[in-house]
Amino acid sequence: MGKTALILIDMINTYDHKDVELLLPSARETVPAIAGLLERARRAEVPVVYVNDNFGQWRSHHGELLTAALSGPHADLVEPLRPDDDSLFVMKARHSIFFETPLGYLLQQEGMDRLVLCGQVTEQCVLYSALDAHIRHLNVIVPRDAVAHIHADLADAALQMMERNMGARVCDSADLWSDDGV
Repeated sequence: MGKTALILIDMINTYDHKDVELLLPSARETVPAIAGLLERARRAEVPVVYVNDNFGQWRSHHGELLTAALSGPHADLVEPLRPDDDSLFVMKARHSIFFETPLGYLLQQEGMDRLVLCGQVTEQCVLYSALDAHIRHLNVIVPRDAVAHIHADLADAALQMMERNMGARVCDSADLWSDDGV
């Protein structure tokens, strides 16, 4: 078995988009779990990859996105998840972390074959990314308390689909990078 990577999906965010009022309560509940995962992964020297929407600004890079998110009204959701100097960053165009991105190549080059997916939105980007990882024969882990949703019922269904149809391991974030390993 290869290496594991922690993937943060769309967490560098200005929260200036459709359905944000439905997303914010779940994001607020999720950020502490993601921050804990991030801390434990870094301590265990697990590679961390941020995969983020570009918000339609193709000239953007992760520094611009981070600055915009940290200067917005929901900076408290971004600050605890701030990338460090060792973090990798991939910009995406659509829902899946793989669609038209170099992520697949990066994972292959680094020998990573197991992904811990966290972030937002469970019933959209996380679900599509888990499916794309599955069809690439990557092992997927989704900590249920580290993924934010817009619609709770759809998020529950998405987690069931990831587990049943894609063989993903759905668990609690506290189970990852504990004394027992991943």
